[in-house]
Amino acid sequence: MAQVSLRNITKIYPSNIQAVKNISIGIENKEFIVLVGPSGCGKSTTLRIIAGLEDATQGEVIIGDRCVNNVPAKDRDIAMVFQNYALYPHMNVYENMAFALKLRHYPKAEIDKRIKEAAEILGISRFLKRRPKELSGGERQRVAVGRAIVRKPQVFLFDEPLSNLDAKMRVQMRTELNRLHLRLQTTMVYVTHDQIEAMTLGSRIAVMKDGLIQQFDEPLKVYDDPTNKFVAGFIGSPPMNFLNGKIIKKDGKLYFDEGELQVKIQERMYGKLKNYLDKKVIFGIRPENIFDKLFASAAAPDNTIRVKCEVIEPMGSENHILLSTDENSLIAIVDAHNKPKLGEYIEMVFDMNKAYFFDNDTEKTIA
Repeated sequence: MAQVSLRNITKIYPSNIQAVKNISIGIENKEFIVLVGPSGCGKSTTLRIIAGLEDATQGEVIIGDRCVNNVPAKDRDIAMVFQNYALYPHMNVYENMAFALKLRHYPKAEIDKRIKEAAEILGISRFLKRRPKELSGGERQRVAVGRAIVRKPQVFLFDEPLSNLDAKMRVQMRTELNRLHLRLQTTMVYVTHDQIEAMTLGSRIAVMKDGLIQQFDEPLKVYDDPTNKFVAGFIGSPPMNFLNGKIIKKDGKLYFDEGELQVKIQERMYGKLKNYLDKKVIFGIRPENIFDKLFASAAAPDNTIRVKCEVIEPMGSENHILLSTDENSLIAIVDAHNKPKLGEYIEMVFDMNKAYFFDNDTEKTIA
């Protein structure tokens, strides 16, 4: 178990591509940290720098109390679980899990003890004599995790380990990884492009874009208080709705004016928005904060908009409705029994207590 610190880490490839740009984060002992972002954001490169599979162009990687920049990957006391499992096809499960320990000349009794303990934790004891080709994707992933567990490293690194699994298996494996972290109490760093994985697994998450960390905080803090438009749109499913418009003043009150629709802004936001009067801003609201006026309690007339129902996606317990104005499209989440007719205009209500505003130029959060 160990702390991990990245200090001003930059990675520039020979082709002059800057994959990681001056990243600094501190990972506490026993934390489960998730690096999340779209493809090409630098999250896997950052993980590989921690592992020693990539050299940082500049900056320091600290594991525990030592700088490991010049320490080979095999001597960093870390274990990595890859996206493609990386199991030896000619070895059975037991041999795959034992391989790294044999290279380090552990006694046979100790190897056997560690393998059986890990197999019991992961529920793969009955697979120890099988070869990888005889296992399902989820079973292979458990073996890959088990191979990491037997080493009892200071830090576990996971590089998109669930991306090859089907949706149901991903949910199951997320639960198992959470249980594993609680049981092992070891520092874990996890990379994914799936924001649901990030929200459900991480004690803190680092949202990355273009080689930079946009926000590093607890999942609900990132969800409720995004630092900019990118974070607001990336975290949340379906993603946040964005409308372009400006702040106007009418009858002493501030409104967001999209052109076709106007909604009244909460007075608590006036202080932050006063400098944006008559200026372009980006308005954001999450799909779960848009309600059908017929089903909304105490609907506010100033927050009601008239939009066209374009598409209805039944999701079982709820419906996702694609709505449109002349200028923009919106997604709203409504009750499964709420089924407006396609092509008709309906009145929807914004919960303006849950609205966001972003600077039109910098895209940073205003309020």
